[in-house]
Amino acid sequence: MKPNEISWISNFKRQIGYKKSIILYGNINDSIYPADSMEVSKTLNYLVTLLKSSGFNSVIVWDRFEGIDYSFIGTDEINSQEETPSSKNISNDFLDEDPQENTTKGPALKDPGEFFPFAKNIILSKNSERKTAIILDWSSHLFGNSNSLSEEERQWILILGKTIRNQEFSIISDNLKENNNILIVLTQNLGLIPPIFYTGHPGISNILISKPTRGERKLFLENNWNRFRFSPSDKNPSMIQDNFIDSTDSFYLSDLIELMKLSRQTAEAFTPEQLINVYRYGEKISPWEELSRKKLESIEMSLKKRVKGQDNAITKVKDVILRAYTGLAGLQHSAKAKKPKGALFFVGPTGVGKTELAKSIAEFLFGDESSCLRFDMSEYNHEHSDQKLIGAPPGYVGYEEGGQLTNAVRENPFSVLLFDEIEKAHGRILDKFLQILEDGRLTDSKGQTVSFSESIIIFTSNIGASEVQSNDPDIKKAFIEKVNDHFINVLKRPELLNRIGNNIVPFDFITSDEFLISIASNKLIPLVNHLKDKYKVDLLIDNENEILLPIIKKVNRSNGGRGVLNELETKIIDPLSGFIFENENYLSPGTKIKISRISSTSMFEFEIVK
Repeated sequence: MKPNEISWISNFKRQIGYKKSIILYGNINDSIYPADSMEVSKTLNYLVTLLKSSGFNSVIVWDRFEGIDYSFIGTDEINSQEETPSSKNISNDFLDEDPQENTTKGPALKDPGEFFPFAKNIILSKNSERKTAIILDWSSHLFGNSNSLSEEERQWILILGKTIRNQEFSIISDNLKENNNILIVLTQNLGLIPPIFYTGHPGISNILISKPTRGERKLFLENNWNRFRFSPSDKNPSMIQDNFIDSTDSFYLSDLIELMKLSRQTAEAFTPEQLINVYRYGEKISPWEELSRKKLESIEMSLKKRVKGQDNAITKVKDVILRAYTGLAGLQHSAKAKKPKGALFFVGPTGVGKTELAKSIAEFLFGDESSCLRFDMSEYNHEHSDQKLIGAPPGYVGYEEGGQLTNAVRENPFSVLLFDEIEKAHGRILDKFLQILEDGRLTDSKGQTVSFSESIIIFTSNIGASEVQSNDPDIKKAFIEKVNDHFINVLKRPELLNRIGNNIVPFDFITSDEFLISIASNKLIPLVNHLKDKYKVDLLIDNENEILLPIIKKVNRSNGGRGVLNELETKIIDPLSGFIFENENYLSPGTKIKISRISSTSMFEFEIVK
């Protein structure tokens, strides 16, 4: 393999010397930038040029829509093949065809039932002086479902299979140096070619055309850097270029060319980071770039407004956000990887603020708690659950809809992804999480890559909640040990635990009256705002602590903050709903509704105050 040569090209060059058929699949519709020419070329055009320079006298390109593409071959090349009665009859059949159905150079042979016998005669030709390569383009559209092929499609496969198998060969030394006539099949997805065609056939090989590697992107960008228009920068030029190459991970070469065009077409010049943001998300500034030192200094105070009694967890969250802000997240694994901005594993009893903290992080970072995208892992506990996340395979129900996770991240790249009760997920789902944490991306069922590099990943779990007690001398250590044991001995997935690292965040039990009152007070704020918005009335709560204390005394402490919500609903929200229903005619803008405790009970009464 030559330096900088694209690996699949090197493999293809070698195999055309001895294989009878090669299926090229994957990234066939992209452009390529071969090291030997340093010119952008369409993959098909490059293949034709390569085959002709490798000793093939004729290269015939065919697809089902246009038939033979005579822009690659002249009629003289076809006519120079050794004619058999069959091929001669096929050509004669087309002499009287409507000219619009053919090119001006020869018959189109659009119907596979007509072209395949024609191709068979050419490939099995005994003319040793001429070597021919036939390329079947757009083969993804050639066959139907492999499990229900029509009789006609089976006939086509039989013709192609016999063509490849029946090629003559010789082990005479001189003949070993010559190429065979060869059939090249181009398809986006190998699964769209019936396996019966190539499985167990030694004369056929499959070569994957991958997206450009980092080295391939580097070669193209370095040689074409001056074609981009960027805003001036005082940063190190080689560092800027290196970061730009890393930021284009999973990009097609066509994407890089489009980036180049975009840089020239915008009214203002962008930095490389801004250019990629505009191309990917339609915004030049990401929420991460808008974070300021001043705002980050207030992160603990902001999160504590909504989440009570979890100061240690909030401090850990702050550390992860600061790593993301400074660009140091994930560097312990790889300086080049585009991993998520952070990964956290929240563990603790139910109702202690795990979900609330995730929502608070989303609001702090992205301005809205709706940027917290929640996935309940209890819904992903069966074998094929991964299809719900990334989409069903081609041919299966739900393929067109795509995956719930990949769709959500594509639409909301700047988000907090909350995977609730992760221990309930099926093993296949855990494989996907491992890929997200390691590579920062997933490929959906349609072959589209989704990047998680702008997101925060949060897993929540109740592992150990039924065993760790609130009076345990070291609750934090106890929960971490339970999580380690579950991943290593129960799930047998220590590698996933390794990706999470030291970001297991235990949550404390919420048992003190002070914290429960704070939670209750915080949950009354939406109620006050709702009454103000809908009825234009104010809710008066005199001596709030005195009113809330009898409520939290009724709370089941094992339910944490969730128990507070249940009691608030029973003691205040439901009675208040009835009061408003009965007195709605007396509620005018500016009216006040006063809540008072009935004597020393946990019951409340309401009155309208003008």
